[in-house]
Amino acid sequence: MKGDRVEAVVDTGQGGTQTFEIVATRAGRRIEVTSARGVIEVSEVTRSGTPVRTGRFMASRVVALVEHPAAESRERPVEVSTRRRMRAGSAEE
Repeated sequence: MKGDRVEAVVDTGQGGTQTFEIVATRAGRRIEVTSARGVIEVSEVTRSGTPVRTGRFMASRVVALVEHPAAESRERPVEVSTRRRMRAGSAEE
């Protein structure tokens, strides 16, 4: 969603940190975060799934990854859905 943004705080290796920000700049675009094989990838993606811009960071260097959803106002709260797992043999009757 337009306005979504992710901040990545990365250790520079010289005793400091550097902050990178990736923002969904147009309507219909979203931010996707993936982690695989020691690399964290943050991408701005179109509706069709085509990446527009991407930031790749070594997972061992990432200090913090902060997601800022665009709809944090009172008029449009962020929708959160959770799923609860049921243990085997614990059927509620």
